[in-house]
Amino acid sequence: MNMLSKFWNDEAGFVVSSELVLIGTILVLGVVVGLATVRDQVVQELGDLALAISNINQSYSFSGVTGHTSSTAGSVFADLTDFCDTNVDGAGTEPECIFVQQAATVGEG
Repeated sequence: MNMLSKFWNDEAGFVVSSELVLIGTILVLGVVVGLATVRDQVVQELGDLALAISNINQSYSFSGVTGHTSSTAGSVFADLTDFCDTNVDGAGTEPECIFVQQAATVGEG
């Protein structure tokens, strides 16, 4: 019983441990919010990269070449629009296949 009363009355380190729990909780919450922000920005940059890659013109052509004893015919490849390039008007708008997360405004439920 004497040892139990000593533990009950001992307050050494109580404030330090509660401060560490509070600091640890704040740090964990900060890391979670920071990682969520990093995730959103990485997704946005990958969407921008996909938009840039989809705007690359892949068409090519070369005319026929005639030498002394041989000749080759020319060739043409026209870059056709992909399924998600239907609404791209060249003004930097994103295709329908790229989802952009919009932040909800205050008052929306």
